Amino acid sequence: MSSLSLTLRGAARDAVDVQVPGLIDHEFASRLAAQDHTLWGAAAEDEASKRLGWVSLFDDSRALLPRIAELREALIAEGVDRVVLAGMGGSSLAPEVICATDGVSLTVLDSTDPQHVAAVVGEDIGRTVLVVSSKSGSTVETDSQRRIVSAAFAAAGIDAASRTVIVTDPGSPLAQSAASEGVRAIFEADPTVGGRYSALTAFGLVPSGLAGADVESLLDDAEEAFTVLTGDDDANPGLQLASAIGGTQPLRNKLVITDAGSPLVGLGAWIEQLIAESTGKEGTGVLPVIVSDGEPELTSELDDVLVVQIIDPDVEEGSSVDGDAADTVVTPHVVRTGGSLGAQFVLWEVATAVAGALLGINPFDQPDVESAKTAARGLLDTPAPEAGEAVVDGSVEIRGDGGAATGEDLVSALRALLGQVPSDGYLAVMAYLDRTTETRLEEVRPQLAALTGRPVTFGWGPRFLHSTGQFHKGGPHVGAFLQITTDADTDVEVPERPFTLQKLIGAQAAGDAQVLAGHGMPVLQVHLKDRAAGLTQVLDAVDALS
Repeated sequence: MSSLSLTLRGAARDAVDVQVPGLIDHEFASRLAAQDHTLWGAAAEDEASKRLGWVSLFDDSRALLPRIAELREALIAEGVDRVVLAGMGGSSLAPEVICATDGVSLTVLDSTDPQHVAAVVGEDIGRTVLVVSSKSGSTVETDSQRRIVSAAFAAAGIDAASRTVIVTDPGSPLAQSAASEGVRAIFEADPTVGGRYSALTAFGLVPSGLAGADVESLLDDAEEAFTVLTGDDDANPGLQLASAIGGTQPLRNKLVITDAGSPLVGLGAWIEQLIAESTGKEGTGVLPVIVSDGEPELTSELDDVLVVQIIDPDVEEGSSVDGDAADTVVTPHVVRTGGSLGAQFVLWEVATAVAGALLGINPFDQPDVESAKTAARGLLDTPAPEAGEAVVDGSVEIRGDGGAATGEDLVSALRALLGQVPSDGYLAVMAYLDRTTETRLEEVRPQLAALTGRPVTFGWGPRFLHSTGQFHKGGPHVGAFLQITTDADTDVEVPERPFTLQKLIGAQAAGDAQVLAGHGMPVLQVHLKDRAAGLTQVLDAVDALS
């Protein structure tokens, strides 16, 4: 399945008619392929000059494959067949999609929740290899995860260095320390590729290949698709999709993404990070909203929503701008796309970069991700006073910040928050819990969307901080936020660091809330004093609003 299918209707098609001729006149596609760093304006030139390696990576990426295969064979011969990936954002999302789509097992460790991390390190450590993916090695989550897994290796009598594989930039502090420690392997990635554009570099290929995914076919499909994305013509699907993302008039800045029978497992989460982090800045941007079939955003037409359906083109033929979209979506403003995973990776990368130019922003930086990190680091050193007096209701404590009202109980607090969602805004649920075992909390997303009549995002913390977190703070300030936190029954120490995971995740949540409230947006903080009972109480409270 290497075909690349794209169909656009309604406002998406209108945007193509308006925007693509200018992009062709500007020779945008061919100049992008030539790594022209002036395409996004003078303010972005410095950053863009360092971030365009993703358009010419195929030879370098293919050169990695024999070494990845050799290492996988050696590890399997030693009985090491469980791959654990410590990485955040683009370093973990692409491998997660690659392996899930290929049906091979990869354990992604992108959480600081003590319960989740303890479960990962407590399982099959004897047959585990740890892949640490970080451009610099300074990402606090990844550094903490590495320290914890290394301690688990040592406790099991295993030499941690022999079970550690590093993916990083050449000469980074992580590369230097790993070399001195004598880790099993160090793979250096192209430093001119940013994290969210790195799916087809060592960051995507090494963990996926070690887990057994067919990364050679992934590259083949991507390169085949890329040849059609470099043409300055109106049939270029990258220019068409970019126009739909960033060129609707007025801007439809909520991109509702749904899987419509695609074999590509979890692609929406990767697209979410790519678009939100690339475009959500300077008061503009596009917010991806991941939904399932039949959920409210698909069945109520909103004038700021564009729907994207990820399809299987081998089942549903069609690759024209004028094609009809599926009848399961009420809104007439639809993008439908499908094809191989490699083809989708390069399509969305090109489209996002071009959409950045249409929006007038630099698609290669993420200033507001850094603001949340800075706030969290500050709170690790000096915890801030808690926002407002807590209202205690059963198994939860409720606080409001940024103008959010606590109400008399959880139901009234939630009702008040829903009333603060702007008519052109959205609600974000931010859950600092265990995304592998507490997934029933995701049930509240469509319920809240139905209650507000507005798009609702759901993110697991701290994972979403590297994704929609950028849009929340850098995009238009039209969000309302429900933050859910808890304490772990058993905390996890971070070796040689002055904090535990519980303290870290608490600082990350508090730091993010502080920054959001500082932008004048309402943040309702719900803390589960009893993890299981509090989670049930939240679900019951949302039910009670209906």
